[in-house]
Amino acid sequence: MNKTGDLLFLNITRFMAYAVLIILIAIFVVLFNEAKSAIEAFGFGFLTSSKWAPNLEIFGGFPAIAGSILSTMIAMFLAVPLAIGIAIFLSEIAHERLKSTVGAAVELLAAIPSVIYGMWGLFYFAPILRVLFGGNGLGLLSAGIVLSIMILPFMASVARDAMNTTPNILKESAYALGATKWDVIKSVIIPYAKAGILGAAILALGRAIGETMAVTFVMGNVHKLPDTITSAATSIPVTLANEFTEADGALYYSSLFYLALILFVISFVVIGIAKFVFFRKLRARI
Repeated sequence: MNKTGDLLFLNITRFMAYAVLIILIAIFVVLFNEAKSAIEAFGFGFLTSSKWAPNLEIFGGFPAIAGSILSTMIAMFLAVPLAIGIAIFLSEIAHERLKSTVGAAVELLAAIPSVIYGMWGLFYFAPILRVLFGGNGLGLLSAGIVLSIMILPFMASVARDAMNTTPNILKESAYALGATKWDVIKSVIIPYAKAGILGAAILALGRAIGETMAVTFVMGNVHKLPDTITSAATSIPVTLANEFTEADGALYYSSLFYLALILFVISFVVIGIAKFVFFRKLRARI
């Protein structure tokens, strides 16, 4: 009976693990098949072309690709130091009562739907940026700010949990040798938790680059390369959300799937590099 149960458990867990790979491959196959017409029509020139004219059946994905990458970079630039600071405060500095209160507030931020963030950015950040920089306030900067706020609670929570795994004996030993709190944070906690911190950043990056609804409200949906950081732009998720239902031609429809395929590949490559390059180096140093 035990052998039968063990064999059944082994096969069930094996199937669950393989199911992830099967789903991943199935998504790629569907995206590639639907994008095949656009791939045959434009080839890799789609990646570098900036013209998007559905009425002429001319499609170029470079502005959307660049917008996705730039808005994500802005979000990560703003969110990473803030998330690490929040994690340090919650794990090492804050009073126990404050830890629970602020920690719960941070986790509640992660539960807010993305469409709420988008509406908030449209009616709060866009007017501020309009006053500061002119224009209508919609663009890369507003999208980056909204994205950074969205990924901040998730990154801070995971980084805090990683820092909390630092053994107390390591910290106490450092204090016994005369180290200050800053020395302990800098030389003990962050090095010990750096793999977890990097993992939080990579997962947040994956969410930011594929975020749709929040960015759709504040990015402007303009198919051109932005002149400045405050200029209106577009991204792959924004283009898909705004134009998928309007695709009235086979090539138009296929080009949108081509963009979705590119987004899938970018996300897969980014997470793959982090998993097999950075994490391997970190483990080698620990």
